[in-house]
Amino acid sequence: MPFPHLLQPLDLGFTQLKNRVLMGSMHTGLEEEKGGFEKLAAFYKERVEGGVGLIVTGGISPNFRGRLTPHASQLSYSWQVSKHKLVTQAVHQAGGKICMQILHAGRYAYHPFALAPSKIKSPITPFTPSAMSGRQVRNTINDYAASALLARKAGYDGVEVMGSEGYLINQFICSRTNQRQDQFGGSFENRAKFAVEIVKAIRAKVGSQFIIIFRLSMLDLVENGSTWDEVVSLAKLLEQAGVTIINTGIGWHEARIPTIATSVPRAAFSWVTERLKKEVKLPLIATNRINTPEIAEQIIASNQADMVSMARPFLADPDFVNKAAGDEAHLINTCIGCNQACLDHTFSMKRATCLVNPRACYETELNFLHAAHRKRIAVMGAGPAGMAFSVFAASRGHQVVLFEANSEVGGQFNLARKIPGKEEFDETIRYFTEQIKRQQIDLRLNTRLDAAAVRDEHFDELVIAAGVIPRELHLPGFDSPKVVNYQQVLRGEVTIGQKIALIGAGGIGFDMAHYLAETQSSTLNPEQWRKQWGIDTQYQNRGGLTEPVLAHAERQIYLLQRKTTKMGKGLGKTTGWIHRSVLKNHRVNMLSGVSYERFDEQGLHISVDDKKQVLMVDTVILCAGQESNRSLVDEMLATNLPVHLIGGVDVAAELDAKRAIRQGAELAAQI
Repeated sequence: MPFPHLLQPLDLGFTQLKNRVLMGSMHTGLEEEKGGFEKLAAFYKERVEGGVGLIVTGGISPNFRGRLTPHASQLSYSWQVSKHKLVTQAVHQAGGKICMQILHAGRYAYHPFALAPSKIKSPITPFTPSAMSGRQVRNTINDYAASALLARKAGYDGVEVMGSEGYLINQFICSRTNQRQDQFGGSFENRAKFAVEIVKAIRAKVGSQFIIIFRLSMLDLVENGSTWDEVVSLAKLLEQAGVTIINTGIGWHEARIPTIATSVPRAAFSWVTERLKKEVKLPLIATNRINTPEIAEQIIASNQADMVSMARPFLADPDFVNKAAGDEAHLINTCIGCNQACLDHTFSMKRATCLVNPRACYETELNFLHAAHRKRIAVMGAGPAGMAFSVFAASRGHQVVLFEANSEVGGQFNLARKIPGKEEFDETIRYFTEQIKRQQIDLRLNTRLDAAAVRDEHFDELVIAAGVIPRELHLPGFDSPKVVNYQQVLRGEVTIGQKIALIGAGGIGFDMAHYLAETQSSTLNPEQWRKQWGIDTQYQNRGGLTEPVLAHAERQIYLLQRKTTKMGKGLGKTTGWIHRSVLKNHRVNMLSGVSYERFDEQGLHISVDDKKQVLMVDTVILCAGQESNRSLVDEMLATNLPVHLIGGVDVAAELDAKRAIRQGAELAAQI
C-alpha cells in the first residue's frame, strides 16, 4: 500500500479515524452567507468522499463578544443548531467525521466589543479590547462548554479548542498579553488556568465519548511568548484535563515570521511537534506547509507526529487522500501556498476559494456537466488560463486542440517558478500537464494558431489565451542593450550587471528584486530559512525567537516606482509584508515618487520630489507592467467564428493567475 503510515487508522479508544489525515480548520466565508451552510455541507462532503480522516471546521465563536467580526458565526443557542446539522449529516452520510472549532477572537476581534485578559491593543486590529472581569472569565469558560454541548447536539464528533495563533486562550497563556493580578494572571500556573478550566468544563458537559482537540501554540514566534517548559507543562495539564488530541499551532497572527506562505519550506515546523512528542502520550498533529503525501508520510513514519493537518491542500484538491491511496499522487492538484484566493479573501471578508482549483467553496455553483453538444474548440496559449479552460472543457466531452507557440506549457508560471520561494509553481504545471494527457487533449507545442488552421480543421469556437507581453518605455537611451525586460532576464536571454535599477514595484518588480538578491533560494534549505528569519530550534528563548542571520545581496539593487504610495501596496494582503521584509533584509534600495528621464553611460537619470539624481547602474530592468498579447485577436475575429478572450489577453493588469484560471473554468462550464 502506498503511504502506509499516512493511511493507517488511528485508534482513539472510543472511536477510530480511518487514516492519519486531518483537514485543518479554514474559515471559508460560507458560514456567514445566506444559504451558506448548504454550500458548506457540499464542500465538506466532497472532501470526505475524497478520503480525509477527520475534518475541523472554521472557527465558531462561543459567544457574541468572541466573534472575529460583527457578523461572524457563533454557536450559543439551540436555535443555531439546525444549520450545523446540515453539515454534520452530509459528512456522516459520506462516512466521515467532523469536529467544530471553537474560537474566541479576544483582542483580535474586528469590533468594539472585544474582550481580552488585559487592556492591550493588538498591532493588527483597530480596536482596543476591554479587560475581562473575573465574572466574564468564568462566564466565558461556561460559554465554551455550552457551545461544545450544542456542537454535540448538532452531530459533531468533537470540537477543537483554538488555543493558538494569538487568539483569546493564547492571550491568557502569555505574559505578553496577560497582566492580570487575579487567579488567571501572574504565574504560569495561573495564566494556564483559563485553558485548562475550559477543557475540564467541556469534558464535563460532553462526556467521555467525544473528541476534544486542543490547538496548542507550540511556537509563538513573538517576543515574550511562551518558553518551551511552559509549552510542555501546559500540554501535560491538558492531557490530564481530558484532551483527546493535541494539534500544533505555529506563530501568532502578529508574528513577523511567515508560517504558511509559499516561501516557507515544506514541513518547516514539524521539528517542534516531534519535540513535544517525547513529553506526552496523547496523539499529536503536525501542521503548516505540508502539501504532499510524501511529506506527510515522512513526518508520521519518522515519528515526528501521529497525524498531519492539511487545510489549503484540500481546497486545491478534495481527492488528495484517495489519489494518494490509489498510488496516483502525481495527479494531485497541489496547494502552492500562494494565499491569493483563500486567506487573502478571508481577511478581505470575501468567500474563500483556491487559485489552482476555482471550484473550491463553489461546489454547488461551478460544475462541469457533460456537454449536450460536443464541440471542436481551438485554444491558443497554454498558460494558466488556456490550460484550465482546456482541461475543464475536455472533461465535459469537448474536443480540444491546444496550441502553444513555445516549447512547453505553463506560460507565465514558467517564469514565476524561477523566483525564490515560488518553486511550488512547478506543481501546478505538473498537474495540468498530467490532466492534458488524461483528457486526451491534442497539445501542439511550437505551433501558432492561424486563420488557415482554423479554416482547415473546422473548429466550432476559438479561445484566445495568448497572455501578455512586457510593457515598453520609450525614453531616451532605453533602446540600449543594457535596458531589458523581466522576461528576458528570467529566460536567461541577457547578461546583467552588478548594479541594477528595476522600474516598476508591483508584484513583478518585487519578484525580480528577490530573484536578483537571493542567488540560492532559502525555501529549498529549511535550516538556512530558519536562520534567516530568526527561529530558535533549540528553544532557548521565549517564543522560539533568536537573532536573524541575514544574507545580504551581492548586487546593488534599486526598486523604483512612479507612485508615491507605500511600496508593495498592491501585493497580497497576507503576504505583502513578507516580500517587503525580504527586500529590506537584502538591503534593496526602494524609491517611490520617481520620474524617469533617460539612460546613458552615467546611469539612470531620475528625479524624486523634483530633485534630479543619477543612479550609477549598469542594467535597467523593465517591470512596469504588461500589455495584452492581442496579435492574434483581429485575425481570429475575421474567421467569423465565436471568439473568447481569457486571461491576460483579456485584461492585462498585474499578472493574475487567480483570475485567469477562474475565467478559464467558468467559460468551460458554459461553452
